Parts: sequence; C-alpha cells; structure tokens
Amino acid sequence: MLPIALWSHAIGPNPWKVATIMEELEIPYNTKIINFAAAKEEPFLSINPNGRLPAIEDPNTGITLWESGAIVEYLIAQYDKLHILSYGDLKQSFLCRQWLFFQVSGQAPYFGQAAWFSRAHPEKLDSAIQRFCKEVVRVTGVLEKALKDNGGQWLVGDKCTYADLSFVPWQQKARIFGGEDLYEKFPLVGAWMERMEGRDSVKKVVKDQEEAVKAAGGRV
Repeated sequence: MLPIALWSHAIGPNPWKVATIMEELEIPYNTKIINFAAAKEEPFLSINPNGRLPAIEDPNTGITLWESGAIVEYLIAQYDKLHILSYGDLKQSFLCRQWLFFQVSGQAPYFGQAAWFSRAHPEKLDSAIQRFCKEVVRVTGVLEKALKDNGGQWLVGDKCTYADLSFVPWQQKARIFGGEDLYEKFPLVGAWMERMEGRDSVKKVVKDQEEAVKAAGGRV
C-alpha cells in the first residue's frame, strides 16, 4: 500500500484528527506541513479550492479529498473493513456518523471561534469571547450527558470509535476557554479524554504536532 499524502498545519487541530485515525488504522501516510498563507495559494488551491486544511491525496484509489469529516468517513469506509474504529450494524454505524457530524458542526467551529476572539481578533470583543467560551462549556456538557447515557466510557457502543477520537484535538484545548475546572464539572469527559490521550495513536500524534510547531518557529 502506498502512503497517503496528508496536507496539514502545525497548529490547526483538524489535520491532526485525520492523522489520529490513520495511526489507529495503521494506514501509511506522509504529512506535508504548510502554513495558512500557503494554503491560500497554488499549488494547494488545486487540491482544495477552499484553501483550508486538511486535505489528502490517496494514490491507492486516485482520490483527492478535503474537509476533515469527509476524510474521516472515507478512511473508515475504505480502510476499516474489520470495523476496528466503527460498527457494521446500521444503528451504531449511523450513531457514529451523528457524533462525527456534531464534532464537525458543533464542536470545531465554536471552539475555533473561542480561540479566535480570545487570542487573534484585532479588537477585543467581550461579548463574542463570552458567547463562544460558553459554547465550549455547553458542548462539553452535551458530551458529558452522552457518555453518561451510554454507560460512561464511549459515545457509541462498547468501544472507542472514530466518533470519540474525532473530538480529541479540539477538546484538548477546552480548558483554555472553558475554565481550568471544566472537568470537575464534567468528570466523565475528563476521564474519557484521559483514556484517549493514553492511546498510542494519540500520543504519537501529539508528539508529531509538538515537533511540527517547533519546526514552524512561529511561521503559521
């Protein structure tokens, strides 16, 4: 099997979500780190006309794909035939997709806006900061209830799936914007994160990202 090309960014969480899934499924891949400016120019715009990361090029199927949720679904459909991170039955399969869609639409954008208005927006807008930081807490509360309703361990069924792992990169930043006591309020989420952060795949991806940030030297 030829390695998949993963276009990534040192800081942005979404590409590292994709990397985690590939690590879990032992899919060979090569990471190509570019900065935000390069993502808005050729040759990357020929890969993703939206100029956002991640994107993949799979030489094994000839597929080029962007949008992290679509990439995760593709990797599961193409490379998880044994259902290591997924389920074969209809109900649990769609519950996993439900949580992936929530991560893409309900976690990542709000956490991203919390980060932007707290750290990068040229004008300090307290109302925007408060709104999006409250969303970090609210989303974490949704996850807490889901874990409780499913027995406390995982979002779907009785094992760690791509639905769980997709939340990791953004949720690792949750206490920055939701408060250091966030997991005192939501202990099931805290324990869930500890379980996932203890997995070899997540530890490797965290290490790889740390090295990418160091190599970027502030040029993001």
